[in-house]
Amino acid sequence: MKKEVIVEVNDVSMVYRRTRHRVSSLKQTAIDTIKKRMAHEDFYALTDVSLSVSRGETLAIIGRNGAGKSTLLKVVARVLPPSNGRVIVRGDVAPMIELGAGFNPELTGAENILLYGTLLGRSTVEMKSRIEAIADWAGLRESLDVPLRAYSSGMVGRLAFATATDTTPDLLLIDEVLSVGDEDFQERSKARTVEMMNSGCAVILVTHDLGAVESMADRALYLEAGRVKATGTPKSVIAKYHSDLHR
Repeated sequence: MKKEVIVEVNDVSMVYRRTRHRVSSLKQTAIDTIKKRMAHEDFYALTDVSLSVSRGETLAIIGRNGAGKSTLLKVVARVLPPSNGRVIVRGDVAPMIELGAGFNPELTGAENILLYGTLLGRSTVEMKSRIEAIADWAGLRESLDVPLRAYSSGMVGRLAFATATDTTPDLLLIDEVLSVGDEDFQERSKARTVEMMNSGCAVILVTHDLGAVESMADRALYLEAGRVKATGTPKSVIAKYHSDLHR
């Protein structure tokens, strides 16, 4: 029986415009813009990238820093709209990308759980019923009524991770975020992630841990300068990556 395709990325490109020369001040930038003297060039963070991931499948994305891996995850998560191409995602998404990016430091922990859950597409009623359970799992029950600005970065990461993974999504996006909190919490977060991966959701994993790629992924994709350099079994793609690194 053919598995349901959860993610389809078709010929996606992400283009940023940047200036070719530096300017000394904001005033000079405005003057140059008005006079149309500023020369621009297009920078392609992604170029014609295509991939698909089915339910129950884990795809690992590898590549050097700056290859476009995190940009690709943000496009799939609908944080960034692609400049060209099409992205189709079927079902709920749990994006573990820059955990806590949607939080408000002036709101309490409980209020931020509601806010973050809403941003993830969950209902307010559902989130209200899960606040205490989420805080308990994060070990932050006593800090629910404290403004987030009083939290440490580790506490913020724990609260964000617990909220993002409170339900099993159709698609799980992971971008090097399994080192949040102390050693005990790291072990629990890894165990919860593996549990979600084994539950039948589709997973896209970005990591520099090639051992994890071989042990956890069904397929791998190698990005180089925003282009797909290789795709296939983790072993074959890692071999190609190592070959390029040592060439």
